[in-house]
Amino acid sequence: MEPRPTTFVLVHGAWGGAWIWRRVLPLLRAAGHAVHAVTLTGVGERAHLLAPSIGLHTHIDDVLGLVRAEELDDIVLVGHSYGGHVVTGAADRLLTEGRVRLRRIVHVDAAIPLPGESWSSPHAPEVVAQRVALAQAHGGALPPPDPAGFGLAGADRDWLLRRQVPHPFGPYREPLHFDAERLARVPRLFIDCTNPAYPTINPARQRARSLPGWTVVAMDCGHAPMVDRPDALAMLLLEAAG
Repeated sequence: MEPRPTTFVLVHGAWGGAWIWRRVLPLLRAAGHAVHAVTLTGVGERAHLLAPSIGLHTHIDDVLGLVRAEELDDIVLVGHSYGGHVVTGAADRLLTEGRVRLRRIVHVDAAIPLPGESWSSPHAPEVVAQRVALAQAHGGALPPPDPAGFGLAGADRDWLLRRQVPHPFGPYREPLHFDAERLARVPRLFIDCTNPAYPTINPARQRARSLPGWTVVAMDCGHAPMVDRPDALAMLLLEAAG
């Protein structure tokens, strides 16, 4: 029996945009699935909307807005890196409303927040202080890092260098409140990108292996598999669709 078509909603990480999924989109669509990639407010082609008022709640609303406008259902919700906070909040809201079925939530080397945590919560005080200083020095936004830290080199690194933009700082310290017990009813997959392992994801790696309800799959790649391992990532997402 052929697997049922599903709908993927892809949420990028900090400094990115829907563009970062460009190499994955045709692979999922070729398998017969509907795919929607969100660009969060203030980055990507929406960088002109960068403003101090943008928070994590704004980015959660971006995802909910897409789901509602496109009348999506039977969703595999995928978040990368910072996008783990966004998909967690969006999933909780969708489950609260009860009108949309979530088939699975996938964290691609993505943060796994606990209720009440912010993006900054797992970071050491010196890292938080450094990022606060960076944002203050760059007009209230976090400047993008060198993609070499994601394990990218050559043309792939250059591609991100050209496209990454500063990320709104508001989400960095905004706590996320959600019902962890309700969210635990949805199957959850953590894709652990291990070579090289991006250090800020270490708390999520530990949580995916210690908290109940998580399936963990390791990928021999850096922090941006949608860029340098799109075929392998697409295969894992297709398996997640079931």
